Amino acid sequence: MEETRWLTEEQQRAWRRFAAVMMQLPGTLDAQLQQDAHLTHFGYWVMAMLSEAPGRALRMSELAALANGSQSRLSHLVGRLEEQGWVRRERTPQDGRGYLAVLTDDGYRKVVGAAPGHVDKVRSVVFDALTPEQVAQLDEISAIILARVTR
Repeated sequence: MEETRWLTEEQQRAWRRFAAVMMQLPGTLDAQLQQDAHLTHFGYWVMAMLSEAPGRALRMSELAALANGSQSRLSHLVGRLEEQGWVRRERTPQDGRGYLAVLTDDGYRKVVGAAPGHVDKVRSVVFDALTPEQVAQLDEISAIILARVTR
C-alpha cells in the first residue's frame, strides 16, 4: 500500500484559501447577476460564449464543454433561455442530427446589457487587489491547473 503524500503546512494553507475562493466566488458572481440582470452566472456564461461564437451559434455539445456543464444541465438552461426568447435551438445544418444553440437578438442585447455590471464585479473582487505581476501569475497558475484537470 502506497503511503499518503500529505500536504505541507504551506500547501494546506494555500489549498484551503484556493478552495474557499472556488466555493465563494461563484456565489458572489451569481448574486450580482441575479440582482442586476435576473440571470444566473451559468446562464450569463453560456450566453457570453454564444455572443462570441461565429453566427452567435454553437453545437450544444461544444457549448456544454465551453461552459463546463453537463449536456443535461445545459439543455435545461437552454430551455429556460428559450422561454425568455434569448436563445433558440436549431438542427445542425451539416448533419441534421445535433442541435445548435443560437443567441437571438434579444439574447444578445441581454448579455451585452449584463456585461458591464458583471465586469465591474469581477474587477472589484478579483483584479483590483492584484498587481499586474499577480494577474500574470494567476493566469499561469490557472492554465497549469486547467491542463491537469481537463486531461
